[in-house]
Amino acid sequence: MAIKPPLMDLPIKTANSGFYRGFTKDVTITAKILVGALIIWAVAFPDQAASVLGGINGFILATFNYWYVYAMAFFVILCLGLALWPAAGRLKLGMPDDEPEFSNFSWFSMMFGAGIGIGMLTFATAEPMYHWASNPSTIMGETTGSSADNVRSAYVWSFTHWGLAAWASYAVVGLALGYFSYRRGLPLTIRSALTPIFGAKLSGPIGHTVDVVAVVATVLGVSQTLGFGVEQFISGLYRIGFGEWLYSTDAEGVRSSSTLGIVVALVVIMGASTLSALSGVGKGIKWLSNINMGLSFFILAFFIIFGSTFFGLTALFVGIWDYLVSIPGNIFTVWAADGTEQGDALAGWQGGWTIFYWAWWIAFAPFVGVFLARISRGRTVREYVLGALIIPAVMCFVWFALVGGTAIDLELNGDANGAITGAGQADQLFAMLAVILQPTLAWIMSVIVVILLLTYLVTSADSAVLIINTINAAGDEGPKARPHILFWGAALALVVGGLIIAGGLGAIQTAMVIGALPFSVVMVLMGIALIKGIWRDSHREKVGVSSTINEDGTVPAE
Repeated sequence: MAIKPPLMDLPIKTANSGFYRGFTKDVTITAKILVGALIIWAVAFPDQAASVLGGINGFILATFNYWYVYAMAFFVILCLGLALWPAAGRLKLGMPDDEPEFSNFSWFSMMFGAGIGIGMLTFATAEPMYHWASNPSTIMGETTGSSADNVRSAYVWSFTHWGLAAWASYAVVGLALGYFSYRRGLPLTIRSALTPIFGAKLSGPIGHTVDVVAVVATVLGVSQTLGFGVEQFISGLYRIGFGEWLYSTDAEGVRSSSTLGIVVALVVIMGASTLSALSGVGKGIKWLSNINMGLSFFILAFFIIFGSTFFGLTALFVGIWDYLVSIPGNIFTVWAADGTEQGDALAGWQGGWTIFYWAWWIAFAPFVGVFLARISRGRTVREYVLGALIIPAVMCFVWFALVGGTAIDLELNGDANGAITGAGQADQLFAMLAVILQPTLAWIMSVIVVILLLTYLVTSADSAVLIINTINAAGDEGPKARPHILFWGAALALVVGGLIIAGGLGAIQTAMVIGALPFSVVMVLMGIALIKGIWRDSHREKVGVSSTINEDGTVPAE
């Protein structure tokens, strides 16, 4: 049977006039209704929302834990396999003569800032500290919590959660979109990555459903990230002297961010991000990302000079080795509640940490994936995978080792005397700076951290708004209508603020885990479609059938 050219035309109906001109109304309006309903429900009926979402979340964690674990393992194996597969690795995300739009430094800066920058500032300290106190090894009695013999185990799990699996989930989406959009001329939207499976049917309801699922997952995934960032931003503002009004205390004496503090933080963050989004990727986002990277290197240099350097470097190199050795086992391990104290504890720990992270990365993947595709045109598959998978993971490891290692060492040797351990998750980095430095220097460094956190928050939020509009506009990468940028900027702020005020970060986490499940199915299908597309293109190349559009963007004649 003759080999036919691939699908290179996927028409998606968009409005020709009116408020939704250039947008796919079926996708945009449906996504707005779903997100709007969630906001109203969470704010108007917080107890009911918390109860229903919590029940669904518990069911998902108990029923789909195997699915999440094996799906993430599939993404890691797929990315590494494509990079090593000669026929795939040399293919370009674009035409043969296309060159990368951005320099390597700007490319990496934008990729890291949008993908994981906020999490670094919160979790580089908090996660190693938490796992140092408790992890599967302590639950199974192999190590002792908060002691020297538990440091290596703490880093195995920290690196597991923030290493190859996280970036593989992003890389799969970006690679599939870049491959099918830039080589075949298909729209830069999620549905295009499924064309080898569903073909021209994606122009209709099936494609609309895929894009709606991606938009909702993006809103919830980005809201999760912004929620952590807002809490730390408020903590930073308090540390540098903005006053007690940033916090409130309930009847039981529990201290949390005040409603006024959350509102002020969101107004500052989303106001700046909306202005940046209006300027586009090549201006605001690019410059903010470069600032992010410069300040990040400054803070890392600070910890190399003033932190526990030897302890941190030891944790880095030993941790990477332990992590690589642990991958075959950890990436496939699923603990299910079996009625025993240890079994139930392991299942609870995995649901609260590993499964939560896998859901977070999946919910974040449509946003980061589309963004990665947008900034990666002209790079080969191998270059893209190594750049999007290995380098950011190593950068995460460096942060966790130097920053988190300093915190652990300060607690181990008694210098911190519980000041870091006793601080809340959002405040642990600032608490560590207060232990290391004199008050004036600690204040200066806290100001720098707050500025870096703000730029990361703005970068993530404005990138998310642009990506949401790209999906809603059937992959149109051009300027979007200002009202839609303003709407999604406000929607993100309301989702974050509404859910935090209604039920704290736990409410966002619950909604995010639920929203990630349908998109995880889409992502697995994207991986299968990518394998199918590259395999068929390699056969087309052998028999002289074109698998790319012409240089002028037209579809080659059969």
